[in-house]
Amino acid sequence: MDLNDRYLKMFIEYLQIEKNSSHHTTENYEKAILHFESFMKQQAIEGFAAVSYLLVRHYLTWLHEQSYSRRTVAKKISSLRSFYRFLNREKMVEHNPFALASLPKKGQSIPHFIYEEELAELFHVSDLSTPLGQRNQAILELLYGTGIRVSECCQIQLEDIDFYIETVLIKGKGRKERYVPLGSYAIEALSRYIEEGRKELSGKAGHPAKALFLNYKGGPLTPRGVRTILNRLIEQTTLTVHISPHVLRHTFATHLLNEGADMRAVQELLGHSHLSSTQIYTHVTKDHLKKIYNNTHPRA
Repeated sequence: MDLNDRYLKMFIEYLQIEKNSSHHTTENYEKAILHFESFMKQQAIEGFAAVSYLLVRHYLTWLHEQSYSRRTVAKKISSLRSFYRFLNREKMVEHNPFALASLPKKGQSIPHFIYEEELAELFHVSDLSTPLGQRNQAILELLYGTGIRVSECCQIQLEDIDFYIETVLIKGKGRKERYVPLGSYAIEALSRYIEEGRKELSGKAGHPAKALFLNYKGGPLTPRGVRTILNRLIEQTTLTVHISPHVLRHTFATHLLNEGADMRAVQELLGHSHLSSTQIYTHVTKDHLKKIYNNTHPRA
């Protein structure tokens, strides 16, 4: 194992053990570092300790020439800055060449969401007399009713649902856990699916799965599987809108804020670490607020 590999291995262990980072997070860090190491070799730079601020500037220029998005560049630079901060702290390098590298400003994209009238049709296409129809309806009600991420949805186990206090335990990013309330429609759909459809699907597997949502073979449903289900549901409607698990998450947050929900409460429900991540939804609600103002204020 050469020095670069040893440095990278130590950093990954630091993320896993000290920072308790998820597999997805550590994988993204590793990809960013290996990508930069490949660039270093192109420039005849062998070791991480030999990297200068000038090389970092060259790397930024190269990323721009390769047409990487601002978001991707920002993630790569942030990962490398953390990596070198670790190396500097452990006395493996004398300085952090990424400390002065400025991150490109992210473009402010407005989240896409679906209007309530459009959603109404979507909730009436599943065949509730079949196991898969019951499952699909439960997924739809849960995603829109809670705003959880598709990865969180697929990680839910049967034991995480508490019908008595009407909540579901969600295991979010960075292994953070939170309890999310279940609405009456989600409870009805989940109860039907668990009591009927899931039992039939579970019987198709060699051993019973703990996952709440199962595929047609009785195994755990994957995020890709959920996206496919939503695509098929939208094809059965007259709607022309794009729908995905993330669009339902955006819709959940937007509808709550439109009805006057407290932003801190929405932040907690979504599992956002920072309020700034939730504030983007206020841009979506501005048109709604303007409409209310024009319709109700005497001097509007």
